[in-house]
Amino acid sequence: MTYRHGLVIGKFYPPHAGHHLLIDAAAERCARVTVVVAAASVESVPLADRTAWLREAHPQPHVHFAPVIDDVEIDYGSAEVWARHIEVFRHGLCQCWGAEPEIDAVFSSEPYGAELARRFGAAAVAVDPARVRVPVSGTAVRADPVAHWDLLSAPVRAALVKRVVVVGAESSGTTTLARDLAAAYAARGGVWARTRWVPEYGRTYCEEKLAAAQRADPSARLEDLAWTSEEFALITDRQLAWEEAAARVSSPLLVCDTDAFATALWHERYLGGVPPVPARARHDLWILTDAHDIPFEQDGWRDGEAVRHAMHARFAAELTTRALPHLVVQGPPAHRLTRALAEVDALFSQGWHFTEPLTAPTPT
Repeated sequence: MTYRHGLVIGKFYPPHAGHHLLIDAAAERCARVTVVVAAASVESVPLADRTAWLREAHPQPHVHFAPVIDDVEIDYGSAEVWARHIEVFRHGLCQCWGAEPEIDAVFSSEPYGAELARRFGAAAVAVDPARVRVPVSGTAVRADPVAHWDLLSAPVRAALVKRVVVVGAESSGTTTLARDLAAAYAARGGVWARTRWVPEYGRTYCEEKLAAAQRADPSARLEDLAWTSEEFALITDRQLAWEEAAARVSSPLLVCDTDAFATALWHERYLGGVPPVPARARHDLWILTDAHDIPFEQDGWRDGEAVRHAMHARFAAELTTRALPHLVVQGPPAHRLTRALAEVDALFSQGWHFTEPLTAPTPT
């Protein structure tokens, strides 16, 4: 080890491969590293999320994280402003260690790294300042996450991925559309080749529940099964877990065949009442498949023709009541896919919303 205690300071808005290179470089050369994660209140990515993502990417036991809110304006030419920033950083170090530790080296990729090190009385260590090894910046990621998708870690991708969910009544083409939509995006190649779709866990659970019942009583049928609210809660949790796992490895698009919102309506169908949708259930677009223009197919797992029309009406009503961004698709599968692709393309054309960080004044 070259240094006893190295310091890395950054906004990590959001974290990317350049940040990971910087932290790893410090970890390789220092017995102990503290990473100050400095977020401003105006920024739209929560400080807690940034810190959690960095901790996951850097599990080394000698790397520690000190999250701070730094709302001090940016002015690299002002000694007073510099002093206020350093005060915030020192406070973060004290919070992390109980007292301010001695810093031997400051690792940075920024032009101000040398001045930052000087103010801590430490050596300045520049890491890829020309962005040759990892050509990326937080500004570039915020401007175009798709172009830099492969330079983001799994939890950051999961947070940024556009999640589109296909919902609808039984035998209304939800699974067909979910598969076709994901396949159409994957066929575009490049970063889109990894587009995933998440199947319906409730179907798997139902099959396993009936199989267990038939082991006890071979004559048991689907309509004989009794359901509980706890089971629907379990289905919701497992569905969200499947979705989260897929989001970490998908392209910028993740297609879901059902979600917690749909599960809540099926809870109403079988038990009455609509349980609240978990806050962590997040989607950008719902696509509702119309049940009126596709022939009903009984595969042994479905309620029946009359029920599916009633459920379609409930989905349409709830999507509207909850003001969820949604599209209703009708007609043959090819037409539905065309409509869905156009709507998802429009979703990506809107991009991502990041509030502007605090920036240095423009020289006059």
